[in-house]
Amino acid sequence: MIVILAALFGAALGAFNAKRRGGKAADMAQYAAAHAIIFALLGLAATIVIERMAG
Repeated sequence: MIVILAALFGAALGAFNAKRRGGKAADMAQYAAAHAIIFALLGLAATIVIERMAG
């Protein structure tokens, strides 16, 4: 669940950053994808840490 939420947040943040910098739709899509991947990986790491500490 953390991974999905982090990916969605990253995509929104990436699209917002591209829009703020004056990017077009393709720029927004690329920023959204890159940020979603990065945030999903961070969410995955957080999930693993949480699971290791709980169990």
